[in-house]
Amino acid sequence: DHMEAWRRMGKAIGAHMPLIVLFCVAAGVLFPRVFGTFEPIVPALFAFMTFQGSLNNTFRQLAETVRHPLPLIVILAITLVAMPVLAFALASLLFAGNVNIITGILLEYSVPIGIVSFMWVGMFSGNTALGLSAILVSTVLAPFSIPLTLKLLMGATIHMDALGMMINMVFMIALPALAGMAVNDLTRGWGHDVLSPSIDPLCKMLLLVIITANSTQMSEYILNMTWERAGVALFILVFASSGFLWGMIAARLLHQPFSTLVTMGFDCGLRNISSGAVIAAQYFPGEVVFPVMCGTIFQQLLAATFGRVMSRLTERERSQTRGTRASGDGAPREALSFRETVRAPKDAHQQGASTGERSWCRAAPCARTQRCRRASTAARSWFRAAQPLQGRSPRRTRSRT
Repeated sequence: DHMEAWRRMGKAIGAHMPLIVLFCVAAGVLFPRVFGTFEPIVPALFAFMTFQGSLNNTFRQLAETVRHPLPLIVILAITLVAMPVLAFALASLLFAGNVNIITGILLEYSVPIGIVSFMWVGMFSGNTALGLSAILVSTVLAPFSIPLTLKLLMGATIHMDALGMMINMVFMIALPALAGMAVNDLTRGWGHDVLSPSIDPLCKMLLLVIITANSTQMSEYILNMTWERAGVALFILVFASSGFLWGMIAARLLHQPFSTLVTMGFDCGLRNISSGAVIAAQYFPGEVVFPVMCGTIFQQLLAATFGRVMSRLTERERSQTRGTRASGDGAPREALSFRETVRAPKDAHQQGASTGERSWCRAAPCARTQRCRRASTAARSWFRAAQPLQGRSPRRTRSRT
């Protein structure tokens, strides 16, 4: 089947994504003239990717998360406030005097949560509803949060078209995300079950095109590597790792289950670097792209590493949860059957129950069933006791006569 082969190819790309990303970055750096021709269509490609990622979400999932918003609020506080401020402070201290490097580091940690985080959350049994809601909210807020963060922290040291950036983010992220959810809701899940898996391999290929095209902006700076840029790459590696740790620590402080810990870890550690690279390439000098694209080199490798770390840290809790579910399998079914039986007609016992109802009565008898059984048992006992008397009395009468 062609569709099955198409999906297998997409899964193969996803399984080898870290290695493929390294080759794409190397190709963009070594052949900037060849792959730089794709840069004008990158915003459109990214909008299509955002649409596909949003097909896995619904407005109802967002509403469910709003009922218990504390983990979502903490994720947004870490990703939109704490990490940008901390990144700006450390970058200003370590790379003082280089405004472009500081801007790139700040932009790297001001972009929304990466859509690819949903893949990792699902792979490691995280809370997918929370993860999707965090992606959606951070994406919708991005047109406002990114210009505001850059304006407040960088001030007049950069020249930025905030209005143009906001309009670009609306058409590149916000509107495609809302459109994807609307399609999924209006088609009653067809977007998630059929459309999203069908175009997922294409989106993985488009992601590689985006990474390769955006990597061409780094060509001059990597081919002319300096100690300062090597220090920037090392800083991005360490600070990107801290994002996973912040999410895990916050989940433990809030006493959240392992599924929420996994989601908070990935959501705080993975960023939508492609959108940051697009913004950096369109609104800032080329040197700003270097810190942003450094995250592309490390992000997938860090996600795989911290996924294994979170699995080992929560292994005992996972096993306890499995044991609880295994021991409690009978209780929910009995409770459900009881409710179903209570809703049954009152004369079910008098008219005769079906085979399924009788089997339920034997498994989880209600009070009325027990009374019927006691009455039936008493009747049978009386009948056995009375039958010998009826058989002996005629013989005794004949013998006396």
